[in-house]
Amino acid sequence: MDERFAKHCRSMGKYGVGKECRRGLVRGMGYSEDEFERPLVAVVNSWNEYNPGHVHLRALSERVKQGIRECGGLPFEVMTSAICDGMVLKNPRYIELPSRNHICDEVELIVESNMFDAMVMLSTCDSIVPGHLMGAARLNIPTIMVTGGYMPMPFLDGRSVNYIDLTDNVGKVMNGEYERSKADREVAGMYGPCGACGVMTTANSMCLVAEALGLSLPGNGCLAATSSELLQCAYQAGRQIMTLLEKGITARKVITPGAVKNAIRVTMAMAGSTNLFMHIPAVASEAGLRGKWWAEFDLASRTVPQIVGASPSGPWHLQDVDRAGGSRAVMKRLLPLLDSGELTVTGKTIAENYADATIFDSEVIRPLDHPVSSEGALYVLYGSLAPDGSIIKVGACDEKMRHFRGPARTFDSLEAAMAGLDAGEVQKGDVAVVRYLGPKAAFGTTAYVFQKELKGRGLDKDVAIVTDGRFSGGSSGLSIGYISPEAGLCGPLALVKNGDMIDINLDERRLDLLVGEDEMARRKGEWNWQFPGGDYPPFLRLFSKCAGSLANGAVWEL
Repeated sequence: MDERFAKHCRSMGKYGVGKECRRGLVRGMGYSEDEFERPLVAVVNSWNEYNPGHVHLRALSERVKQGIRECGGLPFEVMTSAICDGMVLKNPRYIELPSRNHICDEVELIVESNMFDAMVMLSTCDSIVPGHLMGAARLNIPTIMVTGGYMPMPFLDGRSVNYIDLTDNVGKVMNGEYERSKADREVAGMYGPCGACGVMTTANSMCLVAEALGLSLPGNGCLAATSSELLQCAYQAGRQIMTLLEKGITARKVITPGAVKNAIRVTMAMAGSTNLFMHIPAVASEAGLRGKWWAEFDLASRTVPQIVGASPSGPWHLQDVDRAGGSRAVMKRLLPLLDSGELTVTGKTIAENYADATIFDSEVIRPLDHPVSSEGALYVLYGSLAPDGSIIKVGACDEKMRHFRGPARTFDSLEAAMAGLDAGEVQKGDVAVVRYLGPKAAFGTTAYVFQKELKGRGLDKDVAIVTDGRFSGGSSGLSIGYISPEAGLCGPLALVKNGDMIDINLDERRLDLLVGEDEMARRKGEWNWQFPGGDYPPFLRLFSKCAGSLANGAVWEL
């Protein structure tokens, strides 16, 4: 073993009796003195048997550990939570923000308390990848992320199928417009055994962000979960973490302002999930990089073209993007628009990592001068209804709805909105206002199920949705979320009444409530909503109390 590594370990361990107790416990587990003197590397895994995006991560961790051992380290696998929002039926409020922040805390507790020298992190899905990245930024030790890849498309009735088609058909079945037997066949055959759902939802968007930040190896962001290349990537990550440790390259040397901007630009070019407006600022905040990140998203949406039309913002599955050259090809296309001198976990720059990448299909991964759209696919809208901003995935919105004006139909919970939809209260031309779903009121609850039901009933091209909650990364239609300030903070959204006219202008990036200032002041004086803390278990109450601004990622504000 390199003497520098041994010296490093010895210098970290001068804790007298405590160190000797630790040494004894490690030896008692069957490790030799030579092994104990090696750098201790955490393999932070989020494997479990109930999350299809993570069910295969145990095999990846074995490859990581092999690479660590071969290069002189001693790996220890530790676990964090990993909730899949597609598997949670009890309560969607537990997803995304609360679980993400909890995962970050788990990383701190497990890795910091055990004084690991470095870590390799394995995750795939919506809240887990950002939670791990936040933990890496918070701890600032040498770190590499290995993301678990996309779920390949299966075959059904002689064709490749995309799972998002099934979600679009749910409302049609309930409305009697689609055969239940056909939907049952789709349920049985539209998903693969492992990986992130293979479209540009939050999971795959975050895997690409990890690579764009420079924290995962080139190409990792768009690999099939079932591929041999992913296993090789995990092995190389295990070897490379030892190089980072030797060179002292810690997470915050990679997560810089330029790297955060690169992640935002790649998100725009790929029509990534709207949830990244929460997650990227959260990672930046944990790295000590507080800034006006939504303004950076807005700037990128005006200056970075959309070069990939992945579902739901286009026809392509992640498998098609992989075939066309994957994330390496996407990054090479974008090099002229990136801060290409940023350091990555390879020890090389962004420019060096992708200079030799090959684009195999220029229809899937478009050139900058022949994009899917000349602007990014995510917009930040401001106006009297969203003074601090709101978000829409415009790449998945019908062109005829770019300017929409209609009367408000208000609902004060997701349950009320679903009941109103069932009762026929939402009509063509309406703006459905679904409020009190933000972090302070309902922990960032998703309005995705309402959106999909609306689409299934054929109203998605005639009704707008406005909410302080969020949507799935598979958001589509004129669906505007993350309105800030949220209703729970008495933002303007809380003061909307049925019949108020709302004007949405995507070309001007405006979201306005057409109600006079005097009337709004009167309504604000009468507002008396209070957080129903007694209705929720302790962790969610704690989250609501401690979560900060969405613009900073809703990280803990203590």
